Amino acid sequence: MAARHEEIADELRRAIDREEYTVGSLLPAETVLAAHYGVSRGTVRQAVAALTTEGLIGSRQGARRVVLASRRSQSFAELRSFAQWARTMGREATGQVVEQEYRPATKEDALRLQLRERTRVLHVLRVRGLDGEPVLLERTVYADWISPAVEAIEPDCPSVTQRLFEDTGLVFAYGEHVIDAVAAGAQDAELLGVRRTSPLLRVRRVTTTREGRPVEWSDDRYRSDAVSFSVHNSIGNNALARKPAE
Repeated sequence: MAARHEEIADELRRAIDREEYTVGSLLPAETVLAAHYGVSRGTVRQAVAALTTEGLIGSRQGARRVVLASRRSQSFAELRSFAQWARTMGREATGQVVEQEYRPATKEDALRLQLRERTRVLHVLRVRGLDGEPVLLERTVYADWISPAVEAIEPDCPSVTQRLFEDTGLVFAYGEHVIDAVAAGAQDAELLGVRRTSPLLRVRRVTTTREGRPVEWSDDRYRSDAVSFSVHNSIGNNALARKPAE
């Protein structure tokens, strides 16, 4: 059972996510929060400290806390999966494999996955959704050493990242992301329910283990009316974030 300060911290996170407290606004004073939750100011301080550590609110002695960010924006520095990001917003992530087949590694596959050309690798085309609405196409190429574990996962698994961790202990530790814009082709348009040539946000990424061993490389295409990207700047951190489109 969670401690009371953990429950309060979680309630405050959800309130920030729902934008009851928007970025730049002040949280209620500790005395107000203590009265609202029926706890001591010390318990409130513990809850607020947790949010401060996470970077959701700012801390300044003698002043009320200001909201700095929302978990609606997911920093790529955290390397959370699409499903994990969706859950932080209280949304349901879905996934459905459309195509899956082994192919000989192309020159690009071999370069990105550090394999020999024509090594047998697994290509997967997957549609991802938020609450059942398609918002993302993932065209992923998996390295030969992890392909059998991916192939064994059911086609509608909502989180391949989580399943691979559960089944094999694999942790996606590092990622490189290149972002640009492309026009939807015929297949993209059909699977995402948009018009052909509609603008899509493309993220090409390579993900590796802690040891730097490439696991996958992917061409991900987001509907631009459903997901956008933002940059949060500070002196010590300049994090790119994924968030629902306004």
